[in-house]
Amino acid sequence: MAKPTDIKLHQVSKVLELRFDDGSHFQLPCEYLRVYSPSAEVVGHGPGQETLQLDKSAVNISAIDPVGNYAVKLTFDDGHDTGLYSWDYLQMLGADYDNRWADYLQRLRDAGHSHPSFNH
Repeated sequence: MAKPTDIKLHQVSKVLELRFDDGSHFQLPCEYLRVYSPSAEVVGHGPGQETLQLDKSAVNISAIDPVGNYAVKLTFDDGHDTGLYSWDYLQMLGADYDNRWADYLQRLRDAGHSHPSFNH
C-alpha cells in the first residue's frame, strides 16, 4: 500500500493535491472527492444503492483530519464529514479519475441535471 508523502489543499482552485511514496501524484477536485465519498450516505449499503450527488460543483474541503496511519477524514463545506478516505481509496480515485469523472458527468446528464462543465 502506497502512503502519501504530501497532502495539500488548494482552497482557491478547490483541488486536493496528493503525492505518494510510490511516486504517484494526483490533483483531485473537491467536487470529485465529495461525489465519490466512501460514506454510506453516498455509496449506500450495497450494490445499486448509490446516491447521485447533485449540485456539488462549488463544494470545498474545510478540514482534513488524519485517521490513524491509514486514512483521512475530509470535512466538506456543505457539512458532509462521514467518509473516511483510506490511502488505497485515494490512490484508486486518482488513478481512475478520468473514467470516474466521465461516469459521474454522464449520470448527471442521464438524470437531467446540469453541471458547469456542460457549458464548455
